[in-house]
Amino acid sequence: MMILKKGTQIKVIAGKDKGKTGEILEINRKLNKVKIKSINMIKRHTKPTKENKGGIISRESFIHQSNVKNIDIKKKVKQVGKK
Repeated sequence: MMILKKGTQIKVIAGKDKGKTGEILEINRKLNKVKIKSINMIKRHTKPTKENKGGIISRESFIHQSNVKNIDIKKKVKQVGKK
């Protein structure tokens, strides 16, 4: 099992963004998914409200953690187990 933390540099090893690198923005541990900066971009159509004007917004979507590889050398994390 790979240990991932917010802010870690990773490389995508499968999917439409294969070969790209980025930083982890968010982690969903329940679904084993991560959100990476400028990777797996989706278009979101939003209605106009008082706060924002709406339109088509591009944002990151989650990608499964089995499709990413840790490349951050300076933040080498040791695996912690129970004895």
